[in-house]
Amino acid sequence: MDERPIQDYYPDEVAVCYGCGRNNPNGLGIETRWDGEEGVCRFTPAPHYTAFPGFVYGGLVASLIDCHSMGTAIAAAYQADGRDPGTAPEITYVTGSLNVRYLKPTPTGVELVLRSRVTEMHEKKATVVTSVYADGVECVAGEVVAVRVPSRMMKG
Repeated sequence: MDERPIQDYYPDEVAVCYGCGRNNPNGLGIETRWDGEEGVCRFTPAPHYTAFPGFVYGGLVASLIDCHSMGTAIAAAYQADGRDPGTAPEITYVTGSLNVRYLKPTPTGVELVLRSRVTEMHEKKATVVTSVYADGVECVAGEVVAVRVPSRMMKG
């Protein structure tokens, strides 16, 4: 598995996403590590991400799935192109659709592990499935359609 998260390869000027932008001091700091087949993210929600006592707010979990799925799609696309992450031209995706299924309440106070796989890869889109685990129990499942767009460095 790559020691560096895919987000470390995003150009500094555009690494400001609330979910995964390393240059957003108020963001979530989501990091996706790619092992050649799967994207893995570990995230421990702060106490203020509570929906009800003892449980994580579902909107946060949806955000984790969204950004981590984009990171997984980007990493997989670099691999499919036979290129190292961060090489030009930049590969990036935006969310075309996000479907989240809440299977069990997601507890607070534990590390969440997200595991994502690309199930379809086409020239202009990828489908990514993501599962969120708390203490080894799958709590949330998501499917994201990631749409490939021109570099974020391009204006207009």
